[in-house]
Amino acid sequence: MGYRDRLISTSILRAIFRAGPAPNDEEAQPGLIARIIAFFAIFSLTLSRYRARLFEKLRNKTWEIEEEEYKESFRSPSKSKRTDLVPVGDLGYSGSTFFTTPNSKYLVKSLPRAFEQSFFRDRLLGPYVEHMELNENSLLVRITDLLYTPTPTLGAAIGAAPSHHIIMENILFGKSACAKHHQGQWETYDLKPNDYFYPERDVAGGRLAPESVKERLIDEFPDKVRVTIDQKEELVAQLSRDSKILQDANAVDYSLFLVRYPADLEHVPTPPGRGSSWRNGVASRDQKWIYRAIILDFFWAKDSSQAQTLTGLVKLFNALKFGKDHGPMSITTTSDEYRQRFLGMVNDMIEVPDSAGRPSGEVRTATPSSRGSEEV
Repeated sequence: MGYRDRLISTSILRAIFRAGPAPNDEEAQPGLIARIIAFFAIFSLTLSRYRARLFEKLRNKTWEIEEEEYKESFRSPSKSKRTDLVPVGDLGYSGSTFFTTPNSKYLVKSLPRAFEQSFFRDRLLGPYVEHMELNENSLLVRITDLLYTPTPTLGAAIGAAPSHHIIMENILFGKSACAKHHQGQWETYDLKPNDYFYPERDVAGGRLAPESVKERLIDEFPDKVRVTIDQKEELVAQLSRDSKILQDANAVDYSLFLVRYPADLEHVPTPPGRGSSWRNGVASRDQKWIYRAIILDFFWAKDSSQAQTLTGLVKLFNALKFGKDHGPMSITTTSDEYRQRFLGMVNDMIEVPDSAGRPSGEVRTATPSSRGSEEV
């Protein structure tokens, strides 16, 4: 672990192990000296838990995550070893940094962009909590904590260290428990509708970005998810309910994170908390694979200033005639159209047997209407 990562890890751990939430879920305001010291921090920022009691209730009541077990996830299993989070590196196109807890149960992701932070904190958090309380099998990723800097800091202002982090379940939990030669058999796919316009990939023959960047724009699942009709309908119906609250919040660009690993791997533990079939794992019809699936990255609002700017950029590309006219980007399309294409992608990638027992990708499922804006 590098120097910067170690200091960021320490800041996160200090926030987690600090005494519980203040009465009425309000953070005590730091004094003047503490504010001055916090302002000049570069990497070791002072972080607090946002709406600590709210997230504690989600963990304990809604998801049945025992509080002491949750905190122990952030400690080193060895008393002789320093407690640090485990850096995973940059897993996304957004520039976020990632850590896992020492036991791999939870993932810590930075939110480096201000519009993502404000969208989740100010607009989506309320509907997210209500939806999670009413839908115990929701496949929206379980966000167990939101950490933030309560006062301005120089390090956050210059981008040296993130001012916001989310802590969420790690759907890959169990991989590290497998033998080394089996860990390479786990496959992950970050799936979005791939028929949108991606300038880095599509403009002027894709010369705007190197291959290493374009490969991270979108994944493609090179196979079919082979499950029963009931399992497909359960998945599509749940994703339809989950994506409806994202549509209502005007969110776009979220993705289906699909994991599969060989079904013959023994004693693979399931993610912590209340279980559900597609979170714990669904076996393929041929008993070859176990699938897991959740929705990730629902932090981009269609009406953000960045989305509006990029919409103008697409129009400029079209006006300058970079090849054929380009349609909307995944981050500039309407939330109802994005939901329609997202569910269509899921529907198309699943293969179920027809009434005669033959494989078929077509089955009547709970998908949106052609307008993509109605509850299903």
